Amino acid sequence: MKINLSSVYVDDQGKALKFYTEVLGFVKKADIPVGEFRWLTVVSPEEPEGTELLLEPSDNPATKTFKKALFEQGIPLTSFAVEDIQGEYERMRKLGVKFTMKPTEMGPVTVAVFDDTCGNLIQIAQG
Repeated sequence: MKINLSSVYVDDQGKALKFYTEVLGFVKKADIPVGEFRWLTVVSPEEPEGTELLLEPSDNPATKTFKKALFEQGIPLTSFAVEDIQGEYERMRKLGVKFTMKPTEMGPVTVAVFDDTCGNLIQIAQG
């Protein structure tokens, strides 16, 4: 068994696609209309056949409550692995990304947390 899909709940799929591709560097994999929304996934350019990240609409009231609670508590929704956290931090800051935690050593890993502009805090980790 392996993970092939994970979701990030986003306020606006178009805005999310732009952020996740143009800022984070993911590549669009699927973009299929589904009613008023889209089945919209991105993948790492390093693993184009790897795990897909679904940019899922946060239209459901339960999702909105969940996202708001996590955000207010400063809890990241998910985490992405990076090779050079300091380099990514500096690159992303130059692109205007707002970090709520700069790269911080936590035992064997270094983590940073940023706002994805779509209602989530996302962690990046190097370890």
